[in-house]
Amino acid sequence: MKAAKAGTTAKAGTTAKAGTKAKAGTTAKAATTATKAKAATESQGAATTAKGATTAKAAAPRKAPKAESHLAMVRRARRINRELAEIYPYAHPELDFRNPFELLVATVLSAQTTDLRVNQTTPALFAAYPTPEDMAAAVPEEMEEIIRPTGFFRAKTKSLLGLSAALRDEFGGEVPGRLEDLVKLPGVGRKTANVVLGNAFGVPGITVDTHFGRLVRRWKWTDEEDPVKVEAVVAGIFPKSEWTMLSHRVVFHGRRICHARKPACGACPIAALCPSYGEGETDPEKAGKLLKYEMGGYPGQRLSPPADYPGKPAPALGAG
Repeated sequence: MKAAKAGTTAKAGTTAKAGTKAKAGTTAKAATTATKAKAATESQGAATTAKGATTAKAAAPRKAPKAESHLAMVRRARRINRELAEIYPYAHPELDFRNPFELLVATVLSAQTTDLRVNQTTPALFAAYPTPEDMAAAVPEEMEEIIRPTGFFRAKTKSLLGLSAALRDEFGGEVPGRLEDLVKLPGVGRKTANVVLGNAFGVPGITVDTHFGRLVRRWKWTDEEDPVKVEAVVAGIFPKSEWTMLSHRVVFHGRRICHARKPACGACPIAALCPSYGEGETDPEKAGKLLKYEMGGYPGQRLSPPADYPGKPAPALGAG
């Protein structure tokens, strides 16, 4: 019995010892695994941190471009004008007219409508009232019916009757060639006066319409919104001899390529000079489809365009 008990004790000791070793081995293995896991976690964390730092570095905004000096802006503006002169050597007023009176009337009618619609309307108007005296004596309702397609026909009729009477009574039936006289006529503001002076009398003037104002702000020539202030700023950039043609070139570009809502940046020949490049479509093929009038292969706005105009004449009212 003692021998058996001793054997049992020895066996138990051996088992306990083995168990202790196994437990120790298991514990050591677990510790090793935990150490490896911790190391892996730390490594992964470090990698994530490094990746985050790289991403943050990549996403960091670029430094703002150096502010353009006034002299640099003037040089760029004048270069744009030279480029536009090559692009639109045929730039001209897009209202049909044969004398200062017709241009004055057409310009008044062009408010809140297109030059095309005015050009389609004025043949009948001038056939009925060829002179200021004739127009001043018009029956309002009859004139309203003729100019109805241009919109705001009642207000425009009132302006035309008023300015015609003023020309008849104060200027001998002739359109005056001075800014201070023109702006006194009913319905005639500074923009209209400059159109008439520049194109009927050869007096340099800057015409600030919606196209002109939009483009000079897009080109960073000025941030002024008031047309009179815009005119003053631009007049200080260019010599007086350029004022009238500059107006035509800028308006031409605004109507054909540099549109208000979706400019055709990818088809713009002065894109390299434009600080607002990218506001519109930059893909050349898609941008090409946005071009208007002769630049896109379509008719222009005048029924009787100048001889050097490369596009097609506009259709008469009701013809297309």
